[in-house]
Amino acid sequence: MPNDKEEILPRNQSLPLFNPHVADFICETEASKVPPIDAQAEDWFLAARALEDPEIFVEDRDYKKIVDLTRLAAERLHWKAMLNLASLYVEGRDPSHGNEDAVQLVEKAMRLGIPAAYDRMGTYYANGTGVAGDITRAFAFWQKAAQMGNPQAMAFLGVKLKVGPRSEGAGYWSNIPVATKMLECAFGQGNGLAAYQLHFLYLSPRAATGEIIGPRNAETKNRALKVLHEGVKFGCEDCANALAIEFGSPFDLADMLAPYVDKARGERYAVLSLELGFNPNARFPNLDKVLPLPPADLPPWNGDRDTLLHAAKGVRPPPAIPQPSAASLLQEPYFLAADYALRPTGLHSDAATAPFSAYWQPAQGQGLTEPARLLRKGEEFRHFSVLDAAGKRRYGGVTWEQCLTIRHNHGAVEPRAARGLLREVARPEPLLSCTCAQACPVSGVWQPWVAPDHPLQANVNQYWRQAWLTQGAPFPQPRRDWLLDLPDDEVTWHWMDMSLPEIG
Repeated sequence: MPNDKEEILPRNQSLPLFNPHVADFICETEASKVPPIDAQAEDWFLAARALEDPEIFVEDRDYKKIVDLTRLAAERLHWKAMLNLASLYVEGRDPSHGNEDAVQLVEKAMRLGIPAAYDRMGTYYANGTGVAGDITRAFAFWQKAAQMGNPQAMAFLGVKLKVGPRSEGAGYWSNIPVATKMLECAFGQGNGLAAYQLHFLYLSPRAATGEIIGPRNAETKNRALKVLHEGVKFGCEDCANALAIEFGSPFDLADMLAPYVDKARGERYAVLSLELGFNPNARFPNLDKVLPLPPADLPPWNGDRDTLLHAAKGVRPPPAIPQPSAASLLQEPYFLAADYALRPTGLHSDAATAPFSAYWQPAQGQGLTEPARLLRKGEEFRHFSVLDAAGKRRYGGVTWEQCLTIRHNHGAVEPRAARGLLREVARPEPLLSCTCAQACPVSGVWQPWVAPDHPLQANVNQYWRQAWLTQGAPFPQPRRDWLLDLPDDEVTWHWMDMSLPEIG
């Protein structure tokens, strides 16, 4: 047993056992819990992701470059990069690092309070990766991750809790109210698996024990149909396959989910299903442009697979041309590329060396005007001659403050993704912005956006939140349409693309 002065490793922490009988579940969002992402680290991360494009054969991928780019991002505490780097270690993509290094990386992310890291540790215990296999501890970590806001853990546990009375574990696992809340919370964060599982609960109302207590009807079928359709936008292969069957070749014509057989719609969902099976990273936020739900008319299609997929993808305008900031004109070790500016984070360090790789500058109130400088983890902070509280000059260490790189684009609305996941379009003129309460003034792709410092910006300011809207249609409302606890007046919609659905 460790003594009081020894740290209990995050992998060994004591957690409450998984409780399927919990009375309630409070929805938290992962985006509001993770540390802000450094813009330059995000670019490295996305560059690494592009190199793992499924179109590139595994044996042809440059894994050395992938690891190097991912590691650079992870050193800046990019939490997704940290977990991806751990996966690369487990896969053996870096011969000098293995399972124990992966576990330590995940533990580092756990210390930062990242919900996904707890989910990953649960997976490691389930699979015996770097730790002794223990499914009981795995479920405890998954439960913790879900409570913290991780949508993957919510979706996984939601499936376990939604079993019916004739399912394995019936009478022990069934907790339909909590399963529903978990799945809806995960769906609100863009989780496709949650959409697929939710459609079962929406289709046939159930008691807490899993017993069906109400018949399927037009209302429940329509609700299930809509959540499956949204799941396709989120990249859910099972959702697309289910809709391909329901529209194209339903199993039971007397109790089909779709309002009528429509083989043309079924064929398009089948194309999307095949693509998502090949590329799970694909997202189709503008699906309504080419495949709207009934009663909307189905636009003509020339039958070309790529034409359909291309039209349903998210879009991005040409990136703004950066204007060099004052910091970017300085020489090393202060050098900063013109694409970025710096923003103090409020995180301070009195250590002798940098606790992690970042730009650091002397904190305010010390009489120093030294600009931010780039330091690697463990690199010594400079000493300066400063005035102490008594007004006497001393030479020594000072308090340093971390600075994040931010995109130097003057606040332009520019969703980002790995190469190949977005199509570039010309920014429409004039620039149009609307609130959720307005009717759409012109047909096209619209991008929701919140302020950069909004706690949910990492959930909203994403290309997969885009929507294809026709003139006069209402804008999506976060609480009603996304199941996300976000007031309408905090979201602004921006017109991104005016091209009409001409895919015939």
